[in-house]
Amino acid sequence: MTDTIPETARLTADVVLFGERDGQLYVLMIRRGWDPFAGHLALPGGHVDVSEDIQDAAYRELAEETGLHLGVLEYVGVYAAPGRDPRGRYVTFAYTAMLPHTPEPTAGDDATAAEWVLVDEALATVTELAFDHKQIIHDALRVAL
Repeated sequence: MTDTIPETARLTADVVLFGERDGQLYVLMIRRGWDPFAGHLALPGGHVDVSEDIQDAAYRELAEETGLHLGVLEYVGVYAAPGRDPRGRYVTFAYTAMLPHTPEPTAGDDATAAEWVLVDEALATVTELAFDHKQIIHDALRVAL
């Protein structure tokens, strides 16, 4: 019999915010200021605080990292594959919304930039997104459209 060390999972919440401009579909991305993936594009999101509702964490992280506040977020899914985050086991709950416009974001918290990126560019094979965010964007498209 081998000894095993219990694995601790950390909870996070991510937001896939889509917006339309000039007939094209954009996704709101941040540029990470810290490792892992410092300098990479990522979805707005972050840790769920103690005793915080997960969807409330999604709203809070969106506001902290982009300055944007939304009324309704739709559930996309849970992402918990081992290795999705190099820091250890992170389980993220993803939410999405579709806007008919692209309001100007303001980077804050641990984001060095917040910007609208064409969805096709974000999903291009040459674009390096943090974590498993390409998969989350793909899944959110099915929910939001």
